[in-house]
Amino acid sequence: MKETILVTGGTGFIGSHTTVELQQAGYDVVIVDNLSNSREDVLDGIEKITGIRPAFEKVDLRDFDATESVFKKYPKISGIIHFAASKAVGESVQKPLLYYHNNIVSLINLLQLMPKYDVKGIIFSSSCTVYGQPDVLPATEETPIKKAESPYGNTKQINEEIIADTIKSGSPIKAILLRYFNPIGAHPTAFIGEMPNGVPQNLIPYLTQTAMGIRKELSVFGDDYDTPDGSCIRDYIYVVDLAKAHVCAMTRIMEDQTTEPVEVYNIGTGTGTSVLELINAFEKATGVKLNYKIVGRRAGDIEKVWGNVDKANKVLGWKAETPLEDVLASAWKWQCVLREKGIM
Repeated sequence: MKETILVTGGTGFIGSHTTVELQQAGYDVVIVDNLSNSREDVLDGIEKITGIRPAFEKVDLRDFDATESVFKKYPKISGIIHFAASKAVGESVQKPLLYYHNNIVSLINLLQLMPKYDVKGIIFSSSCTVYGQPDVLPATEETPIKKAESPYGNTKQINEEIIADTIKSGSPIKAILLRYFNPIGAHPTAFIGEMPNGVPQNLIPYLTQTAMGIRKELSVFGDDYDTPDGSCIRDYIYVVDLAKAHVCAMTRIMEDQTTEPVEVYNIGTGTGTSVLELINAFEKATGVKLNYKIVGRRAGDIEKVWGNVDKANKVLGWKAETPLEDVLASAWKWQCVLREKGIM
């Protein structure tokens, strides 16, 4: 019998790619999303790739009764992958209460409902932001968690603690926390990809929009950091590789392979790439020259971070495999499709 997985925030960037991989691995998927930062026509793209249209419910997870109605309607839900959250660092500084309310209440509602509806486990979409600027690189799962630089980062830390405390109290559920590094790219079909509302907060959509001429130029924030070329270093992970990590984690829960009530894994490539290296790789992959300029440092930016992903490689049997230039080419292909459709 196929397991049914609830994917919250499933019309979003990572959620839509994960839905595709779940369906291709034989799972049934129910998506819940309030469409605050995504579009319902993403379901069309998922269906084009897999031939299956996932069930969809437009629900705000802060609404307990509306959330419970989903479990009543789909009684076979046996696992949850929880992506739904507000995620812009800058906005979280300006609107902290919005972030605390949205990101924390939604998780609490799910955790309260899981035992009642016999949901076996939850995979939580966490972030390397919990490490701040690590004293030692690469960051491992044992790297100390530092005080968050933003309300967004703090909600990730708090939610990890809420899950651990809930299970420690005796709740009969299992959890896997996946700490992502920097997800980029788009599905190779270009049927789904990253589609931010308004001015992009993330580097790659801003970069591809600049290459397309939608944005005048890309600002590189600082070239005087303690890195080989002076620009910040991040661990850029292909969104499709990242999505596959969720399937490995969900299978681990469904097949009772977990050895701890709460397991934690870094999900990245294990390699750091600077912003300037990324720009050069994009130009090489696409043949498109990018208009960019070096500007001053941006408040709150971490100098360099990349992850040790040995644990995910060994225990989950997962590995990031897609070369960076292929990933950047997929992002450009997606941007070209958006232009063809007149979206941006």
